[in-house]
Amino acid sequence: MIDPKILRQSAHDVAKNLARRGYKFDANLYLQLETQRKSLQVENEELKNKRNINSKSIGVTKSKNEDISKLIQIGEEINDLLSGNERELNLVLSQIKNIELDLPNLLSDKVPDGTSEKNNIVLKSWGKPREFGFMPQDHVSLGDRLGLFDFESAGRISGSRFAIIKGPLASLHRALIQFMLNLHTQEHDYEEIYAPYLVQSQALIGTSQLPKFESDLFKIAGDKPLYLIPTAEVPLTNLVGSNVAKESELPFKYVAHTPCFRSEAGSYGKDTKGLIRQHQFEKVELVQIVKPKESEEALSSLTSHAENVLQELQLPYQLVSLCAGDIGFGANITYDLEVWLPGQQAFREISSCSLYGDFQARRMQAKWKNEETGKNEFLHTINGSGLAAGRTLVAVMENYQDADGSIHIPEVLIPYMNGKELIN
Repeated sequence: MIDPKILRQSAHDVAKNLARRGYKFDANLYLQLETQRKSLQVENEELKNKRNINSKSIGVTKSKNEDISKLIQIGEEINDLLSGNERELNLVLSQIKNIELDLPNLLSDKVPDGTSEKNNIVLKSWGKPREFGFMPQDHVSLGDRLGLFDFESAGRISGSRFAIIKGPLASLHRALIQFMLNLHTQEHDYEEIYAPYLVQSQALIGTSQLPKFESDLFKIAGDKPLYLIPTAEVPLTNLVGSNVAKESELPFKYVAHTPCFRSEAGSYGKDTKGLIRQHQFEKVELVQIVKPKESEEALSSLTSHAENVLQELQLPYQLVSLCAGDIGFGANITYDLEVWLPGQQAFREISSCSLYGDFQARRMQAKWKNEETGKNEFLHTINGSGLAAGRTLVAVMENYQDADGSIHIPEVLIPYMNGKELIN
């Protein structure tokens, strides 16, 4: 969440910043609630002080064997006033908390203006799209031709937006995941984590999926409801929640392969065919947790690590800076990697790399001990896909296809495929 001090001291500046996203923050209402809070808290302290004085008076009067009935009556009146005050104060605090949890993150000055993805800015391109001597097919046609997709059975078993991948194509999917994990752990110095796929609501509040985006999640009802993770960002980032890290432990660099589960609420009609937008998909996630002064460099390095996967696979892509109207709720700044898909004749997102500043850390109470100041300060969090396995599989299929529908295996993946060089 946004630093409450910034909200209290610069509410109207915050409103201007969030307006770039198209978000309307009622600064006057927030400040009015803050004024009520202060007044109620002052009254609360005064009433507690009166109660303490009255309690002492009762003790002194009682020790003198004098009548304490009037003092008891005064004490009851004070308690009634205090109970009313606390009810009103809790209501105001709840309203303030709800507003703070609903507020998106402040945008970096580096985020370009704009209202939609049309206003995103391409910062660089890498690789040259292949020139085919034939009309390239999309991944659905390729998979169907090879008999390695079974969307019909997946639909019968689970419903829409699920897929069954078979044979060597399933092996290629697994090979991509193994390759990414090895690259990030061996070349980029991430610590591999096996994490839970089910989390409690507090973990999702910490990474800002809740309460705002509950409709995007799959929830398992029970005495303590659990949610299927939408991304490994949730358990990985929460590893530092409710904790104070030693400066010598920083930075934390985590990588995990997990399935991801998303209801895709609001995406009806989008990418209904194939692997692009599924309820269940695999992803290799990168998370860095660092000191504030190192966070921009961490975002740059994490983004380069995701790029490295595409470069090793020789897949053309572009690096895009998301505009104010397209950036995620909790992000301060986001760079998307968009891979070239010949079957669609378009660049499509394959990774989003975001700096959250202390936005998530405040929600999780994740801090570090600053040895220079001796104070506990909030950490900064960064995450991104390194990469989404299903979309990477799509990119490999479409970029490495032959006219007969066969698919060549990228050179770096051949060892992971037991020497197999072609799927046909």
